[in-house]
Amino acid sequence: MKLFTRPGASSLSVHILLREIGEPFQLEAVNVTTTLRADGSDYRAAAPHGMVPLLVLDDGEELTENLVIAQYLCDRARRYDLMPATGTQRRYRVMEWQSFVAAELDKNFMALTRRLEGPVRELALLRIHERLAVAERELTGPYLTGFSFTAADAFFFVIASRARHYRIPLHAYPRIEALLDLIGERASVRDALAAEGLSRGHWLAEENPQAVADAPAAFAR
Repeated sequence: MKLFTRPGASSLSVHILLREIGEPFQLEAVNVTTTLRADGSDYRAAAPHGMVPLLVLDDGEELTENLVIAQYLCDRARRYDLMPATGTQRRYRVMEWQSFVAAELDKNFMALTRRLEGPVRELALLRIHERLAVAERELTGPYLTGFSFTAADAFFFVIASRARHYRIPLHAYPRIEALLDLIGERASVRDALAAEGLSRGHWLAEENPQAVADAPAAFAR
């Protein structure tokens, strides 16, 4: 198998799962902004959508989208600790968290990458804090669905860690902070970060100097 990824992008969660499963794979980092591969060729020739993650299977079949790839990998490896068996309530809980991360957290963090200013930026920050508050309330721990690390935790780690990149304070969310620290100590996470050229210190470093240090006033009320 071969995984196309962009260092630090949401595809990192798939990278982490591949290392958790322990199956051999190739890794290629691409620049999805310029759509260039390391050899200078156009990434869109391999991935028509020009996005990551892209998983190329041994038979040449291709899979895209984090949630789909996560289910495929875990089911194929029969890693029911990472993705519980089909039809079980535990599986739906994992998928529930995955959907929350994709639909509620990821899309709102993506708004900050566009360097928004003024009221629009404040609204994006407000929504992020609202979603973090929901996760904090629902997280009973130590992991998202209980005492086992799952595919949902890998995805949550990658996306929620962006709060630290943008200097969004997490002191109001101690359960989330504890979860990020716990996941960050896993060998699969450390190895994936290193393979993508991201030390743990770099991953948690400030990325956007324009990010605010406090929650929006509207949220505080």
